[in-house]
Amino acid sequence: MNHVTDLYPAELGTNYRMGFTVGEHSAGHMRRILRVFLARWDLDRLSDSGTLALTELVANVVRHVPERRCTVLILREPHGLRVEVADAVPGPVIAKLAGPLDESGRGLALVEATTDRWGVEETAEGKTVWFECDG
Repeated sequence: MNHVTDLYPAELGTNYRMGFTVGEHSAGHMRRILRVFLARWDLDRLSDSGTLALTELVANVVRHVPERRCTVLILREPHGLRVEVADAVPGPVIAKLAGPLDESGRGLALVEATTDRWGVEETAEGKTVWFECDG
């Protein structure tokens, strides 16, 4: 797993990209990484929505991507935050309408509810699911 240290703001930059093989506990590590960047970029107010959306995208990789490999990109944008999670599984990603007794199926609905924009881009290598939060 990746280790992030507390860097000076000038050394932190405006983006972070890292490849991961994710597991059940990976979302917690990625939330900490995202919080470090949001704090340094003075975007702490996006922490709740950003970390929840990132958690859901990582959970989808754990659940639906063989070998559980993905690349996470965290970007400081002029309007706020953009996060991308790319994997090697092509095909559409659809927000389902989960029933009241369903134990899963609400992840993308949560991403839609807590972010300003989200979407999916198909690539030659698979797909990238992204979201943006305005700061």
